[in-house]
Amino acid sequence: SLFDCCGGDLNPEFYFLCDLRSAWGIVVQVLTALGFLISLGLLLAVLVRWMCVCGPCGRRGVRGAACASTALFLLAVAGIFALPYSFVVGLTEQTCPVRVFLFGVLFGLAFACLLARVLAVRGCRGRRGWTEPGLALALALVQVVIAVEWLLVVMVRDRGPCSYSQEEFIMLLIYVMVLLAVATMLSLRFLCNSASYRLVDILTLLLSVAIWVVWITLLTRGNRELGHRPSWDDPVISIALTANGWVLLLGVPCTWYLFGYCQDGTHHASKNANYYSFLL
Repeated sequence: SLFDCCGGDLNPEFYFLCDLRSAWGIVVQVLTALGFLISLGLLLAVLVRWMCVCGPCGRRGVRGAACASTALFLLAVAGIFALPYSFVVGLTEQTCPVRVFLFGVLFGLAFACLLARVLAVRGCRGRRGWTEPGLALALALVQVVIAVEWLLVVMVRDRGPCSYSQEEFIMLLIYVMVLLAVATMLSLRFLCNSASYRLVDILTLLLSVAIWVVWITLLTRGNRELGHRPSWDDPVISIALTANGWVLLLGVPCTWYLFGYCQDGTHHASKNANYYSFLL
């Protein structure tokens, strides 16, 4: 038919990649592809800047560490934009480990970078060094351990297929939700005590919280009560991934320069502010 572009011999698992009657799959692909390319472009720009900062035309220290933190964050955002494809494609033995592992790890790294940046700003006393990216990696590593342990228990110890209930999937993300909650609360507290933290950063975290509340509610209760479970489960997660990816991409990288300020009566480092502004 006019709206069936998949072909009769296509595996049903890939049907949403090309079915025009199920437009959510195609819309998600377009938006995630665009977001992924933008994130990748920003990441490459940061890496080039990093080489300059830490090379002959720059100096090591807080600027190199800031580049590292921003690169980690953009790497996580790029991964978030790539992940919806594993949900557009049906659940298989190949996509299941990808979903379980990367969903929590990528969001864990993104929220860990935000939390580490908030903590660095609150405790800023001159040069922050490499504590910030180190803290972000350490916080994200916890989610890596959680995901790997679950995969080992299910697929190695129990020798079973990779499968999960929606409730079990949510349980695997509790630590990520803690990171998001702590980052949001500290940001709100910091907003009340410093003019250097702008409303856009708070809105980024609050919108992320709202997106998580909505998709978790739909996944655990809403879809079942509406009679659309499990047909709506993967679309809900795919749309949530895409939306949160764009929130992080638009709300954070363009405002990293704000964190170059540590108010202690005056802005102590105008050079840091000039450096962060390259992301604008």
